[in-house]
Amino acid sequence: MKRTVFVKPLSWVTLSIMTAIGISPVLAVPAKISWHSPQQSAKKQPQRLAQFSETNQPERSQLLQQAQVLYQQENWTGAEENLRKFTKKYPKDAFGHFQLGNVLVRQGKSEAAISSYREAIRLQSKYALAYNAIGAVYASQNRWEEAITEYQKALEINPDYGDALANLGEAFWQTNKRNEAKVSLEKALNIFKAQSRNQKVNQVERMLQQMKASDDPGVS
Repeated sequence: MKRTVFVKPLSWVTLSIMTAIGISPVLAVPAKISWHSPQQSAKKQPQRLAQFSETNQPERSQLLQQAQVLYQQENWTGAEENLRKFTKKYPKDAFGHFQLGNVLVRQGKSEAAISSYREAIRLQSKYALAYNAIGAVYASQNRWEEAITEYQKALEINPDYGDALANLGEAFWQTNKRNEAKVSLEKALNIFKAQSRNQKVNQVERMLQQMKASDDPGVS
């Protein structure tokens, strides 16, 4: 009998969490989370994002820079402590809560991470990146229907959000919604091509090829 469930290639990382220091977070490259300056972020992920208050305060910038250093050192505990101090001092800063969620994910604290992402959304209702991040956490737990809901919320805010489209395509495939999966992945592919995000282009093309192979009657 032909398989209907897509088996993810090893190079595909479901938990594609956005982790950037700056005003405009970007999606990290698969298998490794990185931090970028606002200028780099604007080039890598051209999408409309909510702007956050207090961005010009030196102390705010210093705390975020400290978190960045700790993150790059893979000092997750230190980064979490730093960001908790940040969110205590700036409780209405959605970006701080979002970044805290990213650090919690790296420590396997999924539910705490979701809570942080939810707080970011409460403060910034149009926070598409946070919805996508929650979906990715659910996907990592094979909670595909819940993941689909979150990805769709992200796409309601930004229909051209390539990363959410790619993640949604995978979630559709995992729930045997084959046509929806292909449509979503093809949209993501076109967006990634337009953005010259070649690594993402290659990933999505491999996924589509694997899906096509699974549709071949000769594949058992």
